[in-house]
Amino acid sequence: MNWSERIAAWANPSKNLELEHVFAQQAQALPILWLLGKTGAGKSSLIQTLTGDSKIDIGNGFQPCTKTANVYDYPQDKPLLRFLDTRGLSEADYDAREDIAACEDRSHALLIVMKADDPEQNDVIKALKHIRASNKIKNYLLVHTGILQIPDLIQRQQAITYNQAQVEKILDRQIDQVAVDFIADNPAQSGVSELKQALADLLPILAQFNDEQLQATQEEKNFAHLKKEVLWYAGAAAASDVLPAVGLVAVPSIQGKMLHSLANQYGVEWDKKLLGELAAALGASFGIKYAARLGLRQLAKLIPVYGQTLGAATAASISFATTYALGRAASKYLYQHTQGETVDQVELQRLYEDAMSALLPKLNKDKDEQDAANSDQSQ
Repeated sequence: MNWSERIAAWANPSKNLELEHVFAQQAQALPILWLLGKTGAGKSSLIQTLTGDSKIDIGNGFQPCTKTANVYDYPQDKPLLRFLDTRGLSEADYDAREDIAACEDRSHALLIVMKADDPEQNDVIKALKHIRASNKIKNYLLVHTGILQIPDLIQRQQAITYNQAQVEKILDRQIDQVAVDFIADNPAQSGVSELKQALADLLPILAQFNDEQLQATQEEKNFAHLKKEVLWYAGAAAASDVLPAVGLVAVPSIQGKMLHSLANQYGVEWDKKLLGELAAALGASFGIKYAARLGLRQLAKLIPVYGQTLGAATAASISFATTYALGRAASKYLYQHTQGETVDQVELQRLYEDAMSALLPKLNKDKDEQDAANSDQSQ
């Protein structure tokens, strides 16, 4: 098999049983939003707002995870995100250890959901005592809901301040907060945009998951339907890239699967001519940059200590970003090919770089923080 035939086989792969383990690993490592709040606090409305699916409800579609929590993966066919809802808060012997274990060692955030007009939060406060004692959960966001049910602005702020103080006293730290009302007629008064931004800061994938920018062209509208699938493959690539040497083989295979899937959506089969056009459109240096990124991040994972901490995290982040960027660029190329349009190489290269760089600021921030921590320890 010559080189061009190998490339075509990469983008039109047969079933790879070895990847089934990788996909299963991804399903076990989904980023988690842990919801903690009393019944009626607005947890279902929060999930509906994030997913855009009004049919989702606590108790509807959620599956048991622990003795005191249920989980829901969204989307269910190729999940990108897992919601964990704590139930049984009113039980006197509630123990958060199992729920904490379900979130441990993953990208996660604890959303404390409280109705602004409900100062009686003893059950939530007791649960927070267990959670704080574990010292496992690092990311918190307090969501004050139903704010417009308190018409008087002064009384509303007093109610929010009171619940905020209850939580911060137990956790012994300042907690980021957002005030929302999911049934507000005026979007500017709802606080939903602020909620989505706050969550995107905690879980960067949500910045892509909830991208509501206007799609000006038909191609952008098409990609909006394909985006969750591309993100799913990006997540699989990241999951495979945590272990040394595994990603070197698995990441290109996953990306080949993604290209094949995207081509199916457009009724196209990759051949050496189409793949050559895509590669040429992305630029002569694309292959060199790609190989260098893949090779260097695998090498970094083998370095003692560094490779087992920041090196592995960096590899996963880069794999996620490059896979998503490749999917974005390929979708654009496939659309233009099926429409008989000329591919603008400069535009396609910009689209690839923009898609990748949008996901990497969080990586750079984490690296800077790690470098600062290492510097403090050495002094």
